[in-house]
Amino acid sequence: MPELTRRRALGAAATALAGLAVADLATTVLSHPAAAAPNASDPAPFDEVYQGRRIQGGPSHGGGHHGNGHHGNGHHGAGYAVRIDGDELHVMRNADGTWISVVNHYETFATPRAVARAAVVELQGAELVPLVLA
Repeated sequence: MPELTRRRALGAAATALAGLAVADLATTVLSHPAAAAPNASDPAPFDEVYQGRRIQGGPSHGGGHHGNGHHGNGHHGAGYAVRIDGDELHVMRNADGTWISVVNHYETFATPRAVARAAVVELQGAELVPLVLA
C-alpha cells in the first residue's frame, strides 16, 4: 500500500468535499423542482387595485411596444403584458423564470403581479412614463 502523503490527503479531502457539494445540489434541485427550471405555463392574469393604483396583467397577443421587433418573440415578457393605471409597464422574464421591470431592473420577482406591486411602491404615486425604444 502506498504511503499517505500530504498531497494525497488533500486530494482525497477535495474529492470528498466536491462529492458533498454535488449531493447537496442534487438534493436541493430534487426538493425544489420549480427552482431548477422555469415554469412553462404563463402566469395567471390579474386585475386589482393596489395602493390606489389599478394593476393588470395578462397574455399579450402580438401587440405592445415591440410588435415583432428585433427581439424575435415580440416581447421580453414572453407574451405577457403588465399595466399600471392603463400604461404599459415593460416587463421581462428571465431565463430562471423570475421577472423584472424597467422600474425595478435589478430586483427579481416570482410573478408579474409581484413586479407590478413593487413598481407601484417604487413609483410613490408618480405616473408611469412610457418606454420609447428607437
